[in-house]
Amino acid sequence: MTDQTQSMALMVPQGSSSLEAYIHSVSSMPMLEADEEYALAKRLQETGDLQAAKRLIMSHLRFVVHIARGYAGYGLPQADLIQEGNIGLMKAVKRFDPDVGVRLVSFAVHWIKAEIHEYVLKNWRIVKVATTKAQRKLFFNLRKAKQRLGWFSDEEVSMVADSLGVSKADVTEMESRMSAQDAAFDMSSDQDDDHDFAPALYLEDHSSDVAEQVENDNWEANSQARLLAAIKTLDERSQHILKARWLDDDKTTLQDLADQYQVSAERIRQLEKNAMNKLKACMEI
Repeated sequence: MTDQTQSMALMVPQGSSSLEAYIHSVSSMPMLEADEEYALAKRLQETGDLQAAKRLIMSHLRFVVHIARGYAGYGLPQADLIQEGNIGLMKAVKRFDPDVGVRLVSFAVHWIKAEIHEYVLKNWRIVKVATTKAQRKLFFNLRKAKQRLGWFSDEEVSMVADSLGVSKADVTEMESRMSAQDAAFDMSSDQDDDHDFAPALYLEDHSSDVAEQVENDNWEANSQARLLAAIKTLDERSQHILKARWLDDDKTTLQDLADQYQVSAERIRQLEKNAMNKLKACMEI
C-alpha cells in the first residue's frame, strides 16, 4: 500500500464520491492473521513501534466503517461518524494488550462506539439531550424499542424501563426530548406575525438606549481626562517609565530602562510602582 493510500485511509474525505473511494480503499486492505496481529501488538507494547501501530490501525479501518453505518439514522455526515470511529480505534490500539487473549477487533468495538456516541450526543441537537448514564442508554436504544409511530403507552414504557434497567420517568423524559425539535433563534422573514416565537424576539435590546450610550461616552471621556491630568503630576522620569512600560506598542523591559538610566532593574520597578500608586490616588479623588 502506498503512503498516499494510507494517508487517505486515516483522513476520511468529505463528499459521496470521495467517501465511496475511501470505503473501497479500506475494504481492500489485507486482514491480519492472529499470530501477525499478536506480533505487531507486542512490538508496539514493548518498543513503541509506530509502524506496527499503523499496520494494526489500517487493517481494522473496515470495521470502523461497518460500525459507523449503524448510526446513519441520526442525520449526521457518514464521513464524520467514520472519522470519530477511527479516533476510537487509535485509542484502542494504544491500550490493547495482546497477552489477554482476545483479538483487537473485539477489544476495539467499545472504544469505536464510545467515540461515535460522544460525537452523536454533541452534534445531534444544539441542546444536550443526554447527560446521565441512564439517558445515554435510552438515547441509543429508544428508537429500536419503539414498535410503532406515536407516543409510548404505559405498558410500553414499563417494558422499555425493565429491559434497559432505567426508571419509567427516564423513559418518558427521553421520549419527550427526542420528539422535540430545535427552534430557530432568529425568525425568518416569511413567518406569520401571529406565530413569532423565536427566542431572539424575547431578548431585551440595549442597542438603541441613547441615554446609556451618552453616559458611557461621558464616563470614558472623563476618565481619560483625569488619567492624563494625573500623569502630568508625575516627574519626567516617572512619566517616561510608565509610557515605555505600559503605553508604547513595543513595551520596554525593566532591564532596558535600568541600562538607560544607569540604575538597577529593581530601582526601575520601585519607580514604576510609586508612579502607579500616585496615579491610583489621583483617580480616586
